[in-house]
Amino acid sequence: MLSVQFETAANGTSLTSSAQVRSRFPVFPPHLPDRADNSRPAIRVAEGVAPLDLNCLNSIICTTRKIKRSEALYRTNDQFNSIYTVRAGCFKTVVTHRDGNEQVTGFQLRGETLGFDGVCTERHSCDAIALEDSEVSVIRFALLVSLCHEVSSMQRQLFRIMSGEIVRESGHMMMLGTMSAEQRVAAFLLDLSDRMTARGYSPVDFNLRMTRQEMGNYLGIKLETVSRMLSKLQKQGLLDAHGKHIRIVNRLGLSRV
Repeated sequence: MLSVQFETAANGTSLTSSAQVRSRFPVFPPHLPDRADNSRPAIRVAEGVAPLDLNCLNSIICTTRKIKRSEALYRTNDQFNSIYTVRAGCFKTVVTHRDGNEQVTGFQLRGETLGFDGVCTERHSCDAIALEDSEVSVIRFALLVSLCHEVSSMQRQLFRIMSGEIVRESGHMMMLGTMSAEQRVAAFLLDLSDRMTARGYSPVDFNLRMTRQEMGNYLGIKLETVSRMLSKLQKQGLLDAHGKHIRIVNRLGLSRV
């Protein structure tokens, strides 16, 4: 998935476009100077990618939004206009079945992007709910597409990002269909560890942003099973789990579960 990190400008209002790519899938160029710096006509980008026009890049970064805990960034059937990069906080995406039951389809951490679910029908197909007080950067999709028409390298990067979303969904389906409960919990924690590493955080010591209920919903297992599997992995000396705090003691062992 798309992984871009933004910093807030000193005045706290304008969006600084200093972006660093931290993902296995190529995304937007890693260096976007401040909006106020218009003296340079072009900027340095990733190796092998041609310099991009500064004004074009700034044009796709529209504004920021703050979302309170438990509030929605967007809801199912809302009109699709933009994609969103998480500047602070964490989100979950949820699909509601006709019987009213909810299915968690993903978690988006700081630096990750959500909103691509609306591209197909031009309406969002899930709810994006803040798990804590959060803030996002808003990128108008029409402007991004327009820029992609002008810059072929960015178009290729966008295609790879969207392809990565498909790969992620396929991996999730394979996990639900082939892994035991213990393997699902281990794989989930290892994935979080990798994502923490990509953002410069500790890969072995972190706090879960989601509840165990939400974690179990995503993994297709009950709350009690999540707690039982965490206790089992702890007894095996692979991790320490206290509430939402996780410390991975033996990463190699955890990967072999």
